[in-house]
Amino acid sequence: MESALTARDRVGVQDFVLLENYTSEVAFIENLRKRFKENLIYTYIGSVLVSMNPYKDLEIYTKQHMERYRGVNFYEVSPHIYAVADNAYRSMRTERRDQCILISGESGAGKTEASKKVLQYYAITCPASEHVQTVKDRLLQSNPVLEAFGNAKTLRNDNSSRFGKYMDIQFDFKGAPVGGHIINYLLEKSRVVHQSHGERNFHIFYQLIEGGEEDLLRRLGLEKNPQQYQYLVKGNCPKVSSINDRNDWKIVRKALSIIGFTDDEVEELLNIIASVLHLGNVQYGGEDSGSAYITTETQIKYLARLLGVDGTVLKEALTHKKIIAKGEELMSPLNQEQAASARDALSKAIYGRTFTWLVNKINDSLAFKVWTHSNASVIGLLDIYGFEVFQNNSFEQFCINYCNEKLQQLFIELTLKSEQEEYEAEGITWEPVQYFNNKIICDLVEEKFKGIISILDEECLRPGDASDITFLEKLEDTVGGHAHFLTHKLADGKTRKVMGREEFRLIHYAGEVNYNVNGFLDKNNDLLFRNLKEAMCMSENKILTQCFDREELTDKKRPETAATQFKNSLAKLMEILMSKEPSYVRCIKPNDAKQAGRFDEVLIRHQVKYLGLMENLRVRRAGFAYRRRYETFLQRYKSLCPDTWPNWDGRLVDGVSTLVKHLGYKPEEYKLGRTKIFIRFPKTLFATEDALEVRKHSLATQLQSSWKGYSQKTKYRKMRQSAIKIQAWWRGILACRKAKRRREAANTIRRFIKGFIYRHQPRCPENEYFLDYVRYSFLMKLHRSLPKTVLDKSWPTPPPALVEASEQLRKLCMQNMVWKYCKNINPEWKHQLEQKMVASEIFKDKKDNYPQSVPKLFVDTRLSEFSASVWRLQESSYAVPVTKYDRNGYKARNRQLLLMANSAIIVEEGKLKQCIDYSSLKGISVSSLSDGMFVLHVTCEDNKQKGDVVLQCEHVIETLTKVAICADKMNSININQGSIKFNVAQGKEGIIDFTSGSELLIAKAKNGHLSVVSIAPRNNNLYVHFPALLSLSSLFGKC
Repeated sequence: MESALTARDRVGVQDFVLLENYTSEVAFIENLRKRFKENLIYTYIGSVLVSMNPYKDLEIYTKQHMERYRGVNFYEVSPHIYAVADNAYRSMRTERRDQCILISGESGAGKTEASKKVLQYYAITCPASEHVQTVKDRLLQSNPVLEAFGNAKTLRNDNSSRFGKYMDIQFDFKGAPVGGHIINYLLEKSRVVHQSHGERNFHIFYQLIEGGEEDLLRRLGLEKNPQQYQYLVKGNCPKVSSINDRNDWKIVRKALSIIGFTDDEVEELLNIIASVLHLGNVQYGGEDSGSAYITTETQIKYLARLLGVDGTVLKEALTHKKIIAKGEELMSPLNQEQAASARDALSKAIYGRTFTWLVNKINDSLAFKVWTHSNASVIGLLDIYGFEVFQNNSFEQFCINYCNEKLQQLFIELTLKSEQEEYEAEGITWEPVQYFNNKIICDLVEEKFKGIISILDEECLRPGDASDITFLEKLEDTVGGHAHFLTHKLADGKTRKVMGREEFRLIHYAGEVNYNVNGFLDKNNDLLFRNLKEAMCMSENKILTQCFDREELTDKKRPETAATQFKNSLAKLMEILMSKEPSYVRCIKPNDAKQAGRFDEVLIRHQVKYLGLMENLRVRRAGFAYRRRYETFLQRYKSLCPDTWPNWDGRLVDGVSTLVKHLGYKPEEYKLGRTKIFIRFPKTLFATEDALEVRKHSLATQLQSSWKGYSQKTKYRKMRQSAIKIQAWWRGILACRKAKRRREAANTIRRFIKGFIYRHQPRCPENEYFLDYVRYSFLMKLHRSLPKTVLDKSWPTPPPALVEASEQLRKLCMQNMVWKYCKNINPEWKHQLEQKMVASEIFKDKKDNYPQSVPKLFVDTRLSEFSASVWRLQESSYAVPVTKYDRNGYKARNRQLLLMANSAIIVEEGKLKQCIDYSSLKGISVSSLSDGMFVLHVTCEDNKQKGDVVLQCEHVIETLTKVAICADKMNSININQGSIKFNVAQGKEGIIDFTSGSELLIAKAKNGHLSVVSIAPRNNNLYVHFPALLSLSSLFGKC
C-alpha cells in the first residue's frame, strides 16, 4: 500500500487514515473523487473497505486478480473486495475464529454485487472436491434465486434487494466450503400489492410472464402481458432496459435445478407465484347493505386450482371474517375496502411465507450433514440495507434505520475493542476515545415498556379505536421529552414548517429523519383473518401446508407484531456478529442516474454521513494513523539508513529503532510496541515514503551497475567456456579433416604416379585416373582460355588422346564465334568486309603496299568536293582521281576514273576522254611493289581503244578491288615483278620497269621504257595490328 503514496496527489491515498486533514469532510470526499476518476473504486479506512459503484464493468475481477490477492498480507496490495475476503479467510484458518463480512450501503450502492464477488472469490480460490464443488455451485446459484424472489426495480436501483440477508459459509478443517446457511430479514411484502411510480414488483413475476413457456403459462392461466395484472401495473414500469427477464428466467430455472428443487416443488412454487397475480385481479362489488361480493369468478377458479383449496371456502374467506365471541364463531361480512385489504393481506402473507420457505429450502440443500463445531469454521456474509432517508419515510424505513443504528453501535464497539486489544497486545497505553454513543437512540427505539416499538405494540393490542394518530399522541406523551425525538406538536415554529402533523422525527447517528405514522399499525400488526388462514391450511399445495401450520389455528397466543419480530431477529443477529471477528464493506453509489464516471458530491456527502464514515475515521485516527510489523517496516525502509542497509543482523526492534533515529523521528511521532511500530501522523509516513522514492534512484543505479557487472562477467565466463569448447571441437574437426585430406592426397598422388608410368598403355585401372585427370585438366584449361575473338588463333596444346577432339572443339568454337560475329554486323559493314575479302584474295602476300590498305576503309568516291560535279558522277559506283601516262612520251595527265555499271570511264574535268567496256577489258596488270601504277589491258579488236591504259593512283588497292568487282575480273589481275608489258598501239608494245628506291619516281628511261622507282615498305606491323581484316576471306567462306 505504501508504494502508492508517491502518486497520492493524483490518485489520493489508499487509506483514509493517512489523510492529513482527517476531520475534514471536504478532504474525505476529494480523496474519493480522485480515486473514482482513476477507476479506483476501493479505499480503506483502516480495515474497513469503502466501495464506490462504478456503474460499468472493470477488468479487476479476473482469476488473475484473485490469485494476486490470494494469501497476501492485507496492506501489501491495493484495496479490493478480494483483499477483505482473503483476509477474513486467512484469519479464520490461522486463528481458528469465525469471521463475518458486513456489507452495507444505500440501494444501488453495489451491496449485492459485493457479496457476489466474495462468494466467487471463495468458489475459485478455496480447495475443491466433488462434494465441495457441488456446495460451491449451490452457494453461487442461490444468488439468482434469491434475487428473483427478493429483488425489485426501484427508483434508485434496477436490482434492489428488498430484504436483508445474512449467509454463513461453512468451511471444513482443510479450508474448503462444505455448507451454508441463510437468514433473511424484513422482506418488503408491501411491494407485492403496491409499487410507487417508476418501480416494479419482485423480478420473479415478470420473469415468469416473459420467459415462461406457452404450455406453462396456459396451465397457470397467465398471459404474456404484465399490464393484465393489477399487482404489476401500479408502478407503470413493466419493462426495464437493463433487465432481460426472458434470459433471467432461464438462469433461475437452471439455478433451482442445481440447488436441488424437484420438478414437483418447482411446479407448486410457480403455482403460488401465479396465484398471487390472480389474487390481485380479484375484484369486488358492493351490495346495498354494504357487504362486498366477488365479481371475477374466473380468478376464483384459477386460485382454487393453483392453491389446491375449495373455491367456495376461498370465496367466503375473501368476503367475510370469522369472529369468536364467548366461544361462538360468527361470520361477519366485509365491505369492499375491508375485503380488498383482506385480499392484499393474503397476497402478502402467501408471498412472504413462501419466500421464507424458499430460503429454508436453500438452507437444506446447503446444509453440511456431518457438521461439528470442533473441526469447522464459519465466515458470515451480511448483505443488509443501509440507512434510508426518503421524501416519505414509513414503517419499513423505521425498521431499516433501527437496524443500522444497531449495526453502527456494534461497529463502534468492535472497532474500539479491536483497537484497544491491539494497543494492549503491543504494550502501548490506551487513550480513551471520545465518540458519539448511539445507545441512547437504540434505547429510544427498543427499550422495554418505554421504547417506540413497545408503545407501537401496546397501541396495536389495546382495545378501543387505536389508530396511527393515537400512536403518535402516545409517543408524544411517553418519549416527548427525549433529546432525539421530536413531533410537529413539540417542535418550534421554524421546525413545524418542514414537518407534517402526522410525522415524528428521530435524530439518528447519521442525521435527522422524519417518519410518517400512516400505516404503522397495520404494517406492525401484519394480521391475517382466521378464516383465510383456515383456507390456506386446507391447501393441497405442499409448500403452502408448510407455510401455514395448523397449529396457528389452535394457538390462543397472539402472534408477535412485525416490529417485535424484527427486534428479536436483530438481537439474534447482533449475538451472531458479536461472536465473530468482523470485516466491513461500506458501499457508496456515486449518482442516482446510474451513469458511469459521474460524481454527485451532494449525494455522496449524504451517504458518507449516513454510513458514519467520518465517525469511523475519527475513531481509527484517535491514536496512531499507521502501524506495521517490524519486519515489514524494516524490509521496506532499511535502505534509508546505512546501519540497516543492506541487511540488519540484530533484533528487529533494535533495527527499527536505529532506522527511525536516523530518519529523525521525534518521540511524540511514534511508539515501538512488542511486534509493531506505531506512527501517529500521516505526514511522518509521507516524508519517509518521499525519502524512499528519492533513494530508489540511487539504489536503482547501484543495482543496475552491480547487475550489469555481474551479468557481463557471467556472460563473459559463459562465452569463454563456450569459446574453449568450440575451439577444441573445431580443432578436432580441422585435424580430422586435415588427416582425411592427407590420406586422400597420398592416394591421389599414388594413383597419379602409377597412371603416369602407364600413360602410354591402353586404358586400364592403373592409368585411368591419370588419363581422366589429364583430359579434365585440358578441358578446364581450355574452358579458362578459350579464344575471345575470331582472329585469336591461340589454342591449348591437347594431350595425345584428345588431339582429334581438340581440333573438333576448335572448329566448333571458331564457327560459333564467326556466327556470332556475322550475326551482329550491319549491311554497310558487311559490304565493306566483302570488298576487303576480294582485296585480300587478290593482293595478300603479293603486293607490298597491301598491308597499308588493310586498315583503311574503302569508300565510294575519292573525289574532292570541288570535283563532285564531275560528269555522271551520280551514276558511278566508284570515283577516284588518277594520273594517266600517255603512250607517246609517258606524259602525266590528271584524270578521274569512274566505274559505271558496264564500263569504266576516264574523264577530265567533266569531259569524257575514254570509255572502257568491261567486256573489252582483258586484264589488269600491277607491280608487286608499293607503287600505285596499274595497266588496263583492252582488246585490240576494239577500234575505239587506242591501246592499253597506264594509270597511277594513290589508292591502287581500293581502285583495283572496285574494278575487279564491277568488271567481275577478280582472276584477271596480274601482279608482276620487275616489269609490265602493255600495248601502246596496234602492233606496238610498251614496258614499265619497276625498281625499289628511297623515293617514288616515275619517268621515261633512256631505253624508252617507263621507269617506276617504288619506295620500299618500312614496316609491315599494320598487317599485324589488323588481323581481322586480313582473315576476311576465311571468315566469309565459313559463314
